[in-house]
Amino acid sequence: MLRTREAIETRRSIRKFKSDPIPVDVMDALLDAARLAPSGCNAQPWRFKVVKDKETKLKLAEAAYDQPFIAAAPVVLVCCADIGAYLEGMVSGTEDLGKVGAVEERVVQIIHRAVAGMKSMPVAEIGPRIALNVAIAVEHIALRALDFGLGSCWIRLINEQMVKGIFGWDDNLYVVALLPLGYPAETPPPRKRRSIEEIVL
Repeated sequence: MLRTREAIETRRSIRKFKSDPIPVDVMDALLDAARLAPSGCNAQPWRFKVVKDKETKLKLAEAAYDQPFIAAAPVVLVCCADIGAYLEGMVSGTEDLGKVGAVEERVVQIIHRAVAGMKSMPVAEIGPRIALNVAIAVEHIALRALDFGLGSCWIRLINEQMVKGIFGWDDNLYVVALLPLGYPAETPPPRKRRSIEEIVL
């Protein structure tokens, strides 16, 4: 099993996959890694659609502005934020923290007011706000995948409405990313990274 630092250093965006299927128990382990991710007030808004059939993968590739490698991956995860679950979870999660004394009552009231304000926002504004919670869970999957010799590639260049149309989803689901998964058929070299001095303000 890889250590965390090794996983971070060796992870690459994979765009060429072998056709070998991913075992069910491995997919379960990846989704379990997502399940354990942290989220604001423990709202856990992430939802995942596991796509394996060729026809749907082709549609997802089209919705990602015709990136054909997506359809070639054995599995594509459609990573979403459940807006309703997030708003409910923010309230219940904060109340749970209040009951055990982890946060003060005034913080609970602040969260209640914040959630009330968010409920009046357009979905287009709420989705991006909660997408970071889902992004943490997706990165858990991307790193855990290395334990099984799997590669992945974050896909954020997508037509969200097209993706939702494929599955008949309403606006309560905000599509955060696609994550093609499979055994790599390439070994990309590391790409140039900025120095620590360049990224610290």
